[in-house]
Amino acid sequence: MPAGSRSAGGRKRRGSGRPGKRQGERAPTYWSTIGWRQRLGLLGLGLLGAIGASQLLGLVWPEADKAQVPPEEMTPASLAEKPRRPVTVLVIGSDADSLAAPTNGAAPPGAANADAMLLVRVNPKGPVQILNLPVEAALQLPGKARPQSLGSLYREGGVALTADAVRELTGLERPAPDRYIVLPRGALRDLVNGVGGLELNPPRTMRYQDKAMKYRIDLQGGLQELSGAQVEQMVRFRDRWLGESGRRNAHQLVETGLRERLAGTEQLSNLPALIGGLQGKVDTNLSPRETLSLLAAGLDQQRPPEFSILPLSPTKPGHGNLRQISPSAVRPIWKAS
Repeated sequence: MPAGSRSAGGRKRRGSGRPGKRQGERAPTYWSTIGWRQRLGLLGLGLLGAIGASQLLGLVWPEADKAQVPPEEMTPASLAEKPRRPVTVLVIGSDADSLAAPTNGAAPPGAANADAMLLVRVNPKGPVQILNLPVEAALQLPGKARPQSLGSLYREGGVALTADAVRELTGLERPAPDRYIVLPRGALRDLVNGVGGLELNPPRTMRYQDKAMKYRIDLQGGLQELSGAQVEQMVRFRDRWLGESGRRNAHQLVETGLRERLAGTEQLSNLPALIGGLQGKVDTNLSPRETLSLLAAGLDQQRPPEFSILPLSPTKPGHGNLRQISPSAVRPIWKAS
């Protein structure tokens, strides 16, 4: 129908001025109808909008700071490679305050004695074994008229004589004990303070005062956090009724508490520095690397340590506090598990 003609309804149709859309042809989009400058402007606005949106999302879900990502959890096995065979260590607790102290500062005064003694067997494939060696065990040395205590040998012949006697008493074969550690009282305090103290449960109130030595023990019974000086009081306290056996029970509590604290994740990463800080304060033939290796095996155990004690007979009249090895003791006294 020509433009300007009337429709069947009588209404006149006006021309649009534009060619009509052919059948099957798509309608033009806005993007196709604008110029290239307009397109660049719209792309820039979109980019700015995307950047702004990402910054807003960052306020809601901030990206993790890589410096604050927690490191992999420390385990005893992370300290060092474990030893390839069981290693036996002789541990001597000296009654002197330091290695260089001229006297022990204890009663009776004199050169340092072994105030406590342990054999520790670290087995990479089994539990740690700890044999408590009573310092009152009686020994008869060649050329001596009277027996003497195991603890007094350190004063006479140091580690070498003490290790020989321990080997004879327990039936160990050379070269055991493989290593040794002499721990004075001051080093014990530093060790305990270095791990932040120990949570211990003294079985009773412990009170003692030595005015001549200017030393005092004052501990309450019950579960509590003890400092290095308080742990020293606990291991030095001698009950008038229980004597050395009571002290050994206290020593075992300290040994167990120290192992539990050292095995804690928060302490494992500090062990190299702690061991380095004790250099010069203890006497040992263990290198720092060997110490970490033993700790890697000794602390990485599912089973608790196995404690035992050198069996002794009761005291005899005329022998003071000295006690002989029990005749019923089976050799070897200390078997590897």
